[in-house]
Amino acid sequence: MNDPQPERHLTSQAEPQLRDLFSFVAGGRTFAVPAEEVEGTADSKHVAALPQAPPAVVGVLCVRGRMLTTLDPVALLTGERLSWPPMIPCVVALRGDEQLALAAESFGGTITVAENDIEAPAGEDGRSHRSLIGISRHGGAEIWILTVTDLFAAAFQRRERRRRRF
Repeated sequence: MNDPQPERHLTSQAEPQLRDLFSFVAGGRTFAVPAEEVEGTADSKHVAALPQAPPAVVGVLCVRGRMLTTLDPVALLTGERLSWPPMIPCVVALRGDEQLALAAESFGGTITVAENDIEAPAGEDGRSHRSLIGISRHGGAEIWILTVTDLFAAAFQRRERRRRRF
């Protein structure tokens, strides 16, 4: 006797994991961070420059009563600082204990990309950037996706402190 077997659904092809990203523009490049890592945004904030800071550190500014260390996303990847005006046009305040923000020229908004559409990053020397999750293409633009957990370490990794010798 032929018993009908229950129909089996293929579960090997799981639905793609989607990721919500908050995008912004700096130095002519489009960047994004995971949307759940964004505390808020602000327009036209005065930044206090920090003397002898690494290239990725623009300075310190106040957003919603919090003093945030503001980072240059382009310098995080290239090591070369953009020339930011004293009044940063757009600021992306991030969640977390490190109290960081990202300087931006404009906001892009929230986008959703599939996890498998994010390409693994590789630098010119073949190594991946510490602060980069990957690169995705959305709406004809190349989007550099930053990892919030490693931004502080990436900003200060190039800094070599001199010790006073007695």
